[in-house]
Amino acid sequence: MSFARWLSLAALAAVLVGCGVQHVSAATPRDLTGTFHYGGMDRTYRLHLPPGDPVGLVVSLHGGGGTGSGQAGLTGFNAVADTKNLLVVYPDGYGKSWADGRGASPADRRHIDDVGFLVALAGKLQNDYNISPGHVFATGMSNGGFMTNRLACDRADVFAAIAPVSGTLGVGVACNPSRPVSVWAAHGTTDPLVPFNGGDVHGRGGLSHSISTATLLTRWRNADGCEGAPSVQVLPDAKDGTMVRRFDSADCAADTEIVFYQIDGGGHTWPGGKQYLPKPVIGPTTRALDGSQGIAEFFLTHGRD
Repeated sequence: MSFARWLSLAALAAVLVGCGVQHVSAATPRDLTGTFHYGGMDRTYRLHLPPGDPVGLVVSLHGGGGTGSGQAGLTGFNAVADTKNLLVVYPDGYGKSWADGRGASPADRRHIDDVGFLVALAGKLQNDYNISPGHVFATGMSNGGFMTNRLACDRADVFAAIAPVSGTLGVGVACNPSRPVSVWAAHGTTDPLVPFNGGDVHGRGGLSHSISTATLLTRWRNADGCEGAPSVQVLPDAKDGTMVRRFDSADCAADTEIVFYQIDGGGHTWPGGKQYLPKPVIGPTTRALDGSQGIAEFFLTHGRD
């Protein structure tokens, strides 16, 4: 073998070894932190990269007083995202809150444009990680659940499906989505912080007022042009004092779907997540439903072409 030929093979081997190292690195889930400048402020976020090429982007929003990192810990969503190859971003709200339109939160009082911020951040990550249009989703807990609904109301062109947990909409907050949006939602009937039937919410920043879960679902059913009454299914009893009923509206426009989990006896919690405060404070967490698993599967089956 000539010396030149040997050098060519050696160079090829080096390239192949390098590709192998890169592949191993790409197959390892990673957590990154980032800063995004928007509205004259540097906004921070936590980003979870799955082991494979991302097939969708999930914007996951913490509750009032929380953080992006705390939302990741509460939901355990990263483990599910790794099996589904979902990219997940956990932004931090201004003053640990979101401007969801109710007017009471620090972000609302400061007139923060969180809709604009979250859409811009999603757009950046969509471009950075080559996420297909129609595969951007949003979920959130409590204040983050309210904000999730507002994102879909205002920017249905960006978010194909949403999954609010323990959050509806503020009384008087407009919701006129530009196109149908698939909705997965869950709410406890004995939620002590965001009443199941609507009313006063004593949250971060002061008193606000929420619509009921029934009103929220009616709005989404009307927006999506759903026909007929939803089907009802009772989930297996987990023997934890809660009972979960699944209401499914599948006959909706543009192949959208509305799935609502009514957690009888459930509190202000993430289904299947951590019991982050004692039951006398926030109520019980149901074990009959794995919220993160259900949300991930719902998103994967409700992207837009």
